Amino acid sequence: MQFQSSDIKAMDSRRRAAFINSVSGFKSANLVGTVNAKGQSNLAIMSSAVHLGSNPPLLALIIRPSSEEHQTLANILDSGCYSLNHVSASMVEQGHQTAAKYPEAISEFDATGLSPAWHSDFGAPMVAEASIKLGLTLREHHELEINGTNLVIGEVVLADVPSGCVGEDGALDLVSADTVALTGLDTYCRAATFKRMAYAKPHLAPQVLWDSSAQ
Repeated sequence: MQFQSSDIKAMDSRRRAAFINSVSGFKSANLVGTVNAKGQSNLAIMSSAVHLGSNPPLLALIIRPSSEEHQTLANILDSGCYSLNHVSASMVEQGHQTAAKYPEAISEFDATGLSPAWHSDFGAPMVAEASIKLGLTLREHHELEINGTNLVIGEVVLADVPSGCVGEDGALDLVSADTVALTGLDTYCRAATFKRMAYAKPHLAPQVLWDSSAQ
C-alpha cells in the first residue's frame, strides 16, 4: 500500500496526524516537568526528545506552535530549566492524561495523582514515580519557520537513574527500568531486548555481542 503526497494531503486532519505521527517509528515517552513564576507546576507528555550530542550532553524537544497556548514552552523560556521523566508501564494512564488541556491554575500533578519530586539544586519538578529522571537547562530556542513549531535544546545537568540500570559501558538498560515506547499519539509499547551489536567497523563483518535466541 503506497501513499503519494496527494493522498496524505487529502486525509482527514485527525487521520493524517495519526498516520504521520506513526511513520517515524517507535518514539520515547517523556513527561516534561516545569514551573511558572507563580510557583505553579506543569506536567506534559511529549514524544519528541532527540539526542543531539554527549559533550555537552544535549537533548532536543519539538514543542507545538507558540501561537497555541502552551504552558510548558512558556515555563521553560521563563525559568530556563525543565525535567524529562521516562514514562514507565505502571504510570501510562496518568502520564497520558497530562495531554488533557487543564486550566493554567490546575497542576497536572494534582489532576493525575503523580507526585512532584524536587532536588535542592534544580528548579523544576521531576516525577517521583518515574524510574529515570533528567534535569535540563535551556541552551537554545528556535521557532521553526516551516511550521511554527519550537525547537528547544537543553543540556542534561542532573540524571537520577536506578543504579542497577547502568551498564559497565555506561549505557542504560531501559528494559529493566520498565521505560515504555510510544507509537502514534496514543499507543504504548513495552520493549524487549533481543540482540546487541558491536561497534561497526568497515573492515569487519557485523559482530553480535549478545543474542537472546542463542541463550
